[in-house]
Amino acid sequence: MAGIITAIEPQKKHPDRVNIYLDGEFAFGLSNVVAAWLRSGQALSDEKIASLQEEDKIEGAYQRALHFLSYRPRSVHEVKDRLGTAGYDPLVISEVLLRLEKKGYIGDAQFAQQWIENRVAFRPRSHRALKYELRQKGVNEEVITDALASAPDEDSQARKAAAKYHRRLQGLEWKPFANRLGGYLGRLGFSYPVIKPIILETWQQMHAEDSTEIIGNTEE
Repeated sequence: MAGIITAIEPQKKHPDRVNIYLDGEFAFGLSNVVAAWLRSGQALSDEKIASLQEEDKIEGAYQRALHFLSYRPRSVHEVKDRLGTAGYDPLVISEVLLRLEKKGYIGDAQFAQQWIENRVAFRPRSHRALKYELRQKGVNEEVITDALASAPDEDSQARKAAAKYHRRLQGLEWKPFANRLGGYLGRLGFSYPVIKPIILETWQQMHAEDSTEIIGNTEE
């Protein structure tokens, strides 16, 4: 396939790519990034063409990874898995992951921290639940442990979760209220010793005006 570049033309359907013509005939396509330094009249050997095509694969995988990351932060495992599913070979994937890490676009330490911060702000849950979620994302135990060290304590997170949920429980009697709130907090991974006092605290806050009477009626 070696030859002299006689034309470099933009692709009609893919403006981010160009067609390369050698000796007057179409030879192959490349991304604009990879083809940036090519010029008409330049000689390309078979080795150079193979190198350009390999760079093109890496660039394509890199752009796909960036698109995947544009929706939300991802763990290294998630990006690797997505590129593998897309059909890229392991060497290309390794090169893309290395490039992304160098630019700071991925990294499991920062991902774990961001994941926990998001959960704390919007969907509070237990450390156990957070650990399970991060494991599912392929984050290793050491990174998870380090990230959880700075997470808020379980009591504060359980209270926050209860405060977000208790509006759904308006009008319920004590036992249905306790069962539903306890079940909800349990599904978020909180333990019974954490849950028990928060159920009563939440009930009292919802019925502050007659809390003394309610406490007496609900003690077993």
